[in-house]
Amino acid sequence: MTAETPVIEVKNLVTEFATRRGPFRAVDNVSFKLMPGKTLCLVGESGSGKSVTARSILQIVDPPGRIMSGQILLNRHMTRRGRSETADTLDLAALNPRSSAIRAIRGRDIAMIFQEPMSSLSPVHTIGNQIGEAIRLHENVSKAEARARTIELLRKVEIPNADKTIDRYPFEYSGGMRQRAMIAMALACNPGVLIADEPTTALDVTTQAEILSLIKKLQDDEGMAVLFITHDMGVVAEIADEVAVMRFGKLVEHGDTISIFENPQHDYTKMLLGSVKQLDRPAPRRLARRAEHPPGNTLLDVEGLKKTFFIDSGSFFRKGDELHAVNNVTLTLRSGENLGIVGESGSGKSTLGRCIMRVYDISGGAIRYTDRDGMTSDLATLPDRSLMAARRDLRMVFQDPFASLNPRMTVAQLIGEPLLVNGVLSGKALNDRVAELLGLVGLPATAMERYPHAFSGGQRQRIGIARAIALEPRIIIADEATSALDVSLRSQVLDLLLELQERLDLSFIFISHDIAVIRYFCDRVAVMYKGRIVEEGPTEEVCSRPVHPYTQSLLSAVPHPDPRMRGTRVRTRYREQA
Repeated sequence: MTAETPVIEVKNLVTEFATRRGPFRAVDNVSFKLMPGKTLCLVGESGSGKSVTARSILQIVDPPGRIMSGQILLNRHMTRRGRSETADTLDLAALNPRSSAIRAIRGRDIAMIFQEPMSSLSPVHTIGNQIGEAIRLHENVSKAEARARTIELLRKVEIPNADKTIDRYPFEYSGGMRQRAMIAMALACNPGVLIADEPTTALDVTTQAEILSLIKKLQDDEGMAVLFITHDMGVVAEIADEVAVMRFGKLVEHGDTISIFENPQHDYTKMLLGSVKQLDRPAPRRLARRAEHPPGNTLLDVEGLKKTFFIDSGSFFRKGDELHAVNNVTLTLRSGENLGIVGESGSGKSTLGRCIMRVYDISGGAIRYTDRDGMTSDLATLPDRSLMAARRDLRMVFQDPFASLNPRMTVAQLIGEPLLVNGVLSGKALNDRVAELLGLVGLPATAMERYPHAFSGGQRQRIGIARAIALEPRIIIADEATSALDVSLRSQVLDLLLELQERLDLSFIFISHDIAVIRYFCDRVAVMYKGRIVEEGPTEEVCSRPVHPYTQSLLSAVPHPDPRMRGTRVRTRYREQA
């Protein structure tokens, strides 16, 4: 076999799930090849079949799913780099999912990195024990040898103080460090194939850039074939040698990266790329509105806001350390304005939003809100009864549209609850108002009696928005409201919010780590780092000509959806002065 021989060749793969209405075909006649040292990006929206395809390769499809037909040919001598094997080519699709034969393949020949490392790692075992177990499962080594190799792997994935952090638990790692630990576990036995299932979706742009760079470096060092699953076309442009586009279980387009980006053939591929390019510039609708209706008077004036958390030291006599999650933040929001708050995970963005809503009691500062009658009050000092009235004017849309909706309540109950609790409407008038709100967010009135699980992610977020606008608020705080959505749904939801802003005269505080979303939606942006605002100004000015080194670092990490720009931009890293 030559260098042109694929490590894995998937032929006419069909994977189905049994349902009461008959079989559901999640993967429908899919074929592709993984070449040594190359990256194939499998792209498509949620529900397109990407993850089921990846899980089919390792025979870890959740029941009642099963492979119905097709072949998954693994050339094992390509994965073991010269080691002799009893069989050169093995059809993984023909193996029993519970057999020792497929267990020997998992982790040794083919490794997988999952989307959410916290749910993939055991919370009751140390990182070292989990990686060491993977090594000892496939290699005949002692515990001491496995520990030494684990420390070496942690150093390879650039986890600091590996000889000490090896004995920590997953909850003691940051999100980026957990993902690095997952990569170390995946590489424990030098596999020939690495499957990465949305490994950077939950990460901020700087951590994402570091993880992508790390995977590329390790691929170059080890010569692995990589199957990278994502819906982020910027990431695809940054790392892919080939691109395969999936929709409704079928492979609708497949080719080299330049061809796919510059000359897409299928309408679905054109739509995906169009959605990405749409978010790469300010929303025309917003710009047109600002030209006619510039922002008005100040609605919200936050001055010197502080929120300190006390970290338990584990000792009865010691108070523990202080974490200044929000540290002396000052900002304003004007009527009809969209203010973006951007920064890495842990920068204090979400805590700031919750402090403004008074979900958290603040440690210092003022939150002055001017109501409809022109009266200004400090939300930080309002008693509960007055605060309840103010919260009718300030509402929140949360990041996860499923976790923020009670699964035991119908859509009518979810949207109607704020109206009912505040004594605004009841009975038929309440039902009529819920139907009207559903219409405003583009959902039919027939959705009222259904439960959240019956809707897609984008539809669930629309339900969350309908609930937020039920009381006709003046300010909406959107906390990562589009980060869990596909890129096409993201632009739809943002356009919906802009439409509602025009109809209802809303003002937004939009919290996000996605620079493209901020650029599209926001008039002004404040950049947060370790609880402080380090830069603030008009969005286009900050994004085009950043002044603070941290903002420059953030923007340099954003992947650009143009494969011809790969390797042309200089990545800068921010190092805080001591």
